[in-house]
Order: sequence, then structure tokens, then C-alpha cells
Amino acid sequence: MEKLISGRNYIMERKYKWIIKPILFKFDPENVHDNMGVVGRWLGKHFLTRKLASLFWNYSNPALEQNILGINFKNPTGLSAGFDKNAELTEIISSISFGFMEVGSITGEACVGNPKPRLWRLKKSRSLAVNYGLMNDGAEAIAERLGKKLEVKKFDIPVGISIAKTNCKDTVDTEKAIFDYFKAYRAFIDIGDYFTINISCPNAFGGQPFTDSTKLYLLLSKIMSVPKTKPIFIKLSPDLKQKEINEILDIAAKWNVDGFICTNLTKNRNKKQNKNIIDESVPELGGLSGKAVEDLSLELIRYIYKKTGGKASKFVIIGCGGVFSAEDAYKKIKAGASLIQLITGMIFEGPQLISEINLGLVKLLKADGYKNISEAIGKE
Repeated sequence: MEKLISGRNYIMERKYKWIIKPILFKFDPENVHDNMGVVGRWLGKHFLTRKLASLFWNYSNPALEQNILGINFKNPTGLSAGFDKNAELTEIISSISFGFMEVGSITGEACVGNPKPRLWRLKKSRSLAVNYGLMNDGAEAIAERLGKKLEVKKFDIPVGISIAKTNCKDTVDTEKAIFDYFKAYRAFIDIGDYFTINISCPNAFGGQPFTDSTKLYLLLSKIMSVPKTKPIFIKLSPDLKQKEINEILDIAAKWNVDGFICTNLTKNRNKKQNKNIIDESVPELGGLSGKAVEDLSLELIRYIYKKTGGKASKFVIIGCGGVFSAEDAYKKIKAGASLIQLITGMIFEGPQLISEINLGLVKLLKADGYKNISEAIGKE
């Protein structure tokens, strides 16, 4: 069976890299993303198209299954927040072999985002420069839409809800920003499997104020003022100083935060410091995803895992940034991540990448003598 899956993935990869990708990469990346969203929504609407997508792209294996914080994950490979901003692809993502997904980031109010252009490909660096600025329909509209879907059918895979503050001048004020987060939080109390508090968007008005420990304490005290209904993660910036990381870890422990996503986009464009930034010209706007953030993500995973006690830690780590292969995913898992997320790798490699990663992880586990993915966590 695995040989058949490998053969299928190889054919799909060749078709994507030789035919589809060269065509798509001739067009504006945001337009391509929007059009792919239309295709994804259509595929997700119909039973037959979902099954067809599964035939082309899905793969499962019991060795990849985990129960983390009471949530069952069929595999550790998830879709990161930022791809499905308005939670419109929840019906199709499981058919592409993802074990979970994160929607948003969703803000208290609707947000049109930053002016276009706001998405660029860095082809040599295998990265994206992203400056969307938290574009989304707002918490109330998205919660209503998802709520209606859930009346008909439950999610096939765990769905995380990423929340952030609305990208506008008003939320520069700390009190208003906290209210904005809280509005989004309340809207999804009964929707989704976990929350991610995004304090690290590099493209919003006013920067990243909640990386400050005092402000983060105030934000979490407001979030925790209502009974906690599901696990809560904090999404971290890869550009934090060690002192800032330590303070965030302390605050998170005090408020019983469950884990961290390592990491968001990087603003660091210093080619001397980052060997993965190869392109001669890099847009000044936005944060960098993909290979440009891979090493920074891995470094933060290692640091938090060791700093908080490894296997004995109360924190769960989700690794995000630069995952283009099973080997990339396995590095993050062996560094201390229980789960991984990606977007950019799929754009550069094709939708079959998720199945390739999961199949590759099974092979890597067997080679190391592990029966389940959980045994490899932190075994670097």
C-alpha cells in the first residue's frame, strides 16, 4: 500500500512542479491564493469531490495518531493559520491528508487588511513575504458561518481558532486591544477544538504590544475571566529576545496556557544572519515565511522544550516555519514539537506534500525503532 501511495505522490509532485506550478507562478500570488480558495470551497461542498480529493492526496497510518490535551489527531501535520483566513475550507482540508488545521487569524472586527500588493514569492529562498495585515470578515460573521456548518456536520479534523487584535489605530490602546481579542475569544467559545492567541503578527498597526509581559498578563487575565473551555496556545514571534521569551513563559505558566506555536513570520532580513535568504531583492514590507524562518523556528522549539523541562513540561509545542519535507517535520518533532504546521511548503511543493510528509514520517519512525510519533518528540 505504501508503495502505491509513494507512486501516486511522485506522479502528483511531477505534475505540480512541471506543469501547474510554472503556470501559477506567472500570476499575482494573492490572486492565485484567492482562486485556489474558490476551488477548495467547491471541492469541499460535495461528497464525491471530497472523496476524489482524498483519492489523490490522502494518507493515514496509526503510527501518526496522538491524543494531545484531550484532542485526537490522526497525524501531526496541520495547516497553519493565515491560509484559511475566513474559515471557508474546513470541509476539504482533511481530504488533503492534514491532521488538523488552524483558521484565521480572526479579529474582533472585520478588517480589510493592508493595501495591495501584500504577498510576494521569494523563489530562490523558497519563502513568501506576507503583509496581509490580518484581513478577515470579523469574529461575529465567521462564528455565525461556522456555527451553521456545525449544525449540519462536525469537523472531520481538529480545528484551531487563531485570534488577534483588529489591525487599526483604535487597538493601539491596550484596553481596546484587549477588548478586541476578548470579543473574538467569546465568539468562538463553543466553536473549534483549541484557541491560538496570536500576539506576533508582524504586519498590524502598532506592532506586537503583547510580547510585553505586563500587557500579556492583562490580556490573559481578561481571557481567563470566563471559564476555559478548550486548550489555549500562544503564537510566538521568531524575533524575540531571550529575556522576552522567558517572561512570556512565566506569564503563560501563571495563567495555565497549554502551549506555544513556534513560530510566526520573521521581520529579520539580514542575509548575513540568515543563510536561507538568497534572493537579491526582498520586499521591505511584511514578514517572511518558509525557509527564511525555518532555523529561527527550530531554535525556539529547542529552547522552550529544554527550558520548560522537556517531556515533563506542561507546555505542548507546535512547530511552524519552513516545513518542506518529512525530514523538516521530523527535525521539529525531535527538537520538541508534538505537532507541526505549514503553508509555504505546500505552495512551493504542491498539495501532495502533506501526504508525502506523513508517509515519510512513518518511514523515519521505523528507521529509528519507534512505534508512534509521540515517542520521537524531543529525542534530538
